Amino acid sequence: MENPCKSKEEIANDAIKQALRALRKRHLNEEGAHALAFAALSGPIASQGSEWKEKAESLEVELQQCYKAQSRVSEQLVVEIAESRALKSLIQEKETAMVDLQKELAEVRDDCSHLKMDLEEKTKALELIISENAELKAQLEQITIRAKNAEAENKTLVDRFMLEKMKDAERLNEVNQLYDDMIKRLKASGLEKLARQQVDGIVRQSEEGADFFSETTVPSTCKYRLQAHEGGCASLLFESNSSKLITGGQDRLLKIWDTNTGSLSSTLHGCLGSVLDLTITHDNQSVIAASSSNNLYAWDLNSGRVRHTLTGHKDKVCAVDVSKISSRQVVSAAYDRTIKVWDLLKGYCINTIIFHSNCNALCFSMDGQTIFSGHVDGNLRLWDIKTGKLLSQVGAHSLAITSVSLSRNGNVVLTSGRDNLHNLFDVRSLEVSGTLRGTGNRVASNWSRSCISPDDKHVSSGSSDGSVYVWSTSTVDIVSTLKEHASSVLCCAWSGLGKPLASADKNGVVCIWT
Repeated sequence: MENPCKSKEEIANDAIKQALRALRKRHLNEEGAHALAFAALSGPIASQGSEWKEKAESLEVELQQCYKAQSRVSEQLVVEIAESRALKSLIQEKETAMVDLQKELAEVRDDCSHLKMDLEEKTKALELIISENAELKAQLEQITIRAKNAEAENKTLVDRFMLEKMKDAERLNEVNQLYDDMIKRLKASGLEKLARQQVDGIVRQSEEGADFFSETTVPSTCKYRLQAHEGGCASLLFESNSSKLITGGQDRLLKIWDTNTGSLSSTLHGCLGSVLDLTITHDNQSVIAASSSNNLYAWDLNSGRVRHTLTGHKDKVCAVDVSKISSRQVVSAAYDRTIKVWDLLKGYCINTIIFHSNCNALCFSMDGQTIFSGHVDGNLRLWDIKTGKLLSQVGAHSLAITSVSLSRNGNVVLTSGRDNLHNLFDVRSLEVSGTLRGTGNRVASNWSRSCISPDDKHVSSGSSDGSVYVWSTSTVDIVSTLKEHASSVLCCAWSGLGKPLASADKNGVVCIWT
């Protein structure tokens, strides 16, 4: 009976020892058997020597085979021992893995119990939320009923409010009618006063603080040739009743020049795009620039700082003008198909006019109640500034209008177009009172600006051949052709004092003509 406490290795060693003892015993038995046979045959060796010799050799061969079988059994035994050791190590690994798996199983069981507890808590919370949702639905139904009742009450209040507004509008219309009648009477008295002031071609302005100006002379000489801006100059204007010139260019700068000396007085910074148009308040306090950055910029001329940045347009702003009776009312046009009216004092838009054709140029009427706009489709349009309604329109040009400007007396509107014509319209009838043209005159761009002289007797316009043409409004003939520019002339401006005339080209050169 084997001891059960023995290890597997000891059991294997015992088995090997027993196998070796069995082999030795078999070997001894075989030797004993062979010895008896040899003794039995030793007697007749002399007679049967050869036969015995053969039997001895065969027995020796058999003995060698037994030895070989014994060696094979030994080798097999060694292999089985090695396999037994490998199996033992594999069993140990499996036992270790089993212990680890048992630990993991215990951890998973713990996690499962925790998850089960969490599931129970979440289930309870979900039941609570469902009950709360049911309560909220009931509350929502009640609130919906109250909202419907409030909406009905609100509609009743709106109807009553609109009725009151209609009554207020009627009263306001009556007041406006009285105001218009008063303005007409004031204008009539003003015209009489202006007629009394006009003597020998000299007109004294009725504006407070205005200077005298002489009858405009036809310019013939370039007094100064200024390299004003890099990349081109598309807009310029004179300060009201002054010889100071303001220019704006593609270099995003505004510059103020003294045309008496040709020197640069100051430079205004802050614009983030090319300057496409300029205007100035009648009190010379603020200058406003239309920019390709989709914004308008208003500078305080006393401090030289940007006072307002007017934002709201969605495309480049190509035209701007300020009211002639109020320094806070500004109108602008952009290539987003809108015209906007701004309150310059507050710095925001107060009205927007939307139209299907882009506006290239615009200006205020003398009373500040109407806007004249020139469009890409060649039409001149009139808008009511308060309501934004289209008052009238007329086909001014066969191609796009590039410039719209009002005469000093407010009776004539000058329009220029890509058809190379310059038309004078009577403001009251919107009929053409004169058409100005020239053989070599070619309008250079969609924003080429022409101008009327302060005495309304001459019109000046630049051409793509670098010339500046001057027409007489009475004879509609060219009275002067000024040549100094080397590239297309984009804009012209006349001083309110009667002289000088300024012009600017695509190279940024500004010429002062006397």
